[in-house]
Amino acid sequence: MELLGLREHHARTLLIHYRWDVERIFELLDQKDRDRLFSEAGIPLQYTRNAGPTSSAEVTCNVCYDDVPPSAASEMDCGHSYCNDCWTEYFIVKINEGQSRRVRCMAPKCNAVCDEAIIRKLVTARHLDIAERFERFLLESYIEDNDTVKWCPSTPHCGNAIRVKGDIYCEVECTCGCQFCFNCSLRAHSPCSCMMWELWIKKCRDESETVNWITVNTKPCPKCHKPVEKNGGCNLVACICGQAFCWLCGGATGRDHTWSTISGHSCGRFTDDQTKKTEQARRDLYRYMHYHNRYKAHTDSLKQEAKLKNEIQGKISISENKESKIKDYSWVINGLNRLFRSRRVLSYSYPFAFYMFGDEIFKDEMTPEERELKQNLFEDQQQQLEFNVERLSGFLEKDFQLFTDDEVMDTMKHVINLSNVVDRLCKQMYQCIENDLLYPLRTPHNIAPYKSKGIDRASELNISWDPGEQSSQSTKHSQDEHRNKQASNISGKRTHELHGSSSSNKRERVDVNGGGGALFDLNVPAEVVDKI
Repeated sequence: MELLGLREHHARTLLIHYRWDVERIFELLDQKDRDRLFSEAGIPLQYTRNAGPTSSAEVTCNVCYDDVPPSAASEMDCGHSYCNDCWTEYFIVKINEGQSRRVRCMAPKCNAVCDEAIIRKLVTARHLDIAERFERFLLESYIEDNDTVKWCPSTPHCGNAIRVKGDIYCEVECTCGCQFCFNCSLRAHSPCSCMMWELWIKKCRDESETVNWITVNTKPCPKCHKPVEKNGGCNLVACICGQAFCWLCGGATGRDHTWSTISGHSCGRFTDDQTKKTEQARRDLYRYMHYHNRYKAHTDSLKQEAKLKNEIQGKISISENKESKIKDYSWVINGLNRLFRSRRVLSYSYPFAFYMFGDEIFKDEMTPEERELKQNLFEDQQQQLEFNVERLSGFLEKDFQLFTDDEVMDTMKHVINLSNVVDRLCKQMYQCIENDLLYPLRTPHNIAPYKSKGIDRASELNISWDPGEQSSQSTKHSQDEHRNKQASNISGKRTHELHGSSSSNKRERVDVNGGGGALFDLNVPAEVVDKI
């Protein structure tokens, strides 16, 4: 932060306060004055710390009220001075409470953030393990307080973090192979928005529609509390445990009754609200089952088709070794990869449709006529994609290693043609979702863009730094030529970087093919990473 004239620890304090958003800092600098910007972040407006003790007179600590020599006391940039023992105990408490990133001065009403060098020095002398935890928290603050950097959610954790330049609504693949949505850190779920996917997995996990139907159609027994379904017209029902109770109010009763009354019991007249609730519960359950069954069918197909890869490799080996004019079978692998991507899009399109055209999220966003029109438009495209995906799957499952050259050529033409068709249909579906379905809504819903080449894969940029030997710094770059992405490894933390953007409501897309700088971290000296 040379432009702002800040020391290193003050620069880090400012970046942590504004979640490492440098553009936001300079934007606020134009809107606010410099003093207000620093004050809100906890940076002293003037550095009042003395260069050193001016006399040998003892200093009185205002916490423990002990008189200590100047060498046993420390003064912060804000000018407040206390004995080292009190500072150390205070720092240890704050670190144990998880407040390492912004340890404020312990003087009353002082908002200044303490100097990291003093914290490090005092805590290291007392508890080395706590000092190491403090250092780790500072380093991890770049990831956990940064909206453009996320830990890979793989289980077990691979230790990688990924930074995205551009739109955070995108899907990424870590070098460990884990594919996930960068915004919500759940598995990749486009074309579902993050809210839709979170609601869907909760619904599937809780089976909430089934529970809802049971709640509407059954009553709990007042004795054993098991659900009991009424299978006759009489409002006196009996549980398998032997307990009789009134269906209208659920109260326990005896077994003597007439057509109009139950012995010793009265709870008012019957209404038809229960019938309406039952029909609505059935309709909601059948609708949920419709979308869930198709989602699960395509998900299961994707798992089965993933097993085709080894089989197809074997078929290709046999075909390449036999006497034939055709030696290039890359079209098979390309078609299989296209099948995987389009099948995944198709499977997640059903949870999207469930919420897009239901009442859970957008109940008041569309009129019934608009809802029906948009649903028909979407389902027409969904049906076309489904038809061609199944055709592509059928051609790829054929035993082409047994075919003649003419039959192989015919199969190749169909696979290449269908691969292009499903790619075009996927693009059209995403355009329909973004421009015709999500864009007119008052509630913004962002989705990751469709990429013909698949989810972006991060690559590494390794930066090693030994604080004790800054002269022996070395930088190692490795770049993935296919993806042309960049990543960073700082102080033992592997951080992978992606360049690009994703889509939202008719937002302009910017495809960045390569380039980009190394990841910036204030724990690394200027000789390794350029300063802001």
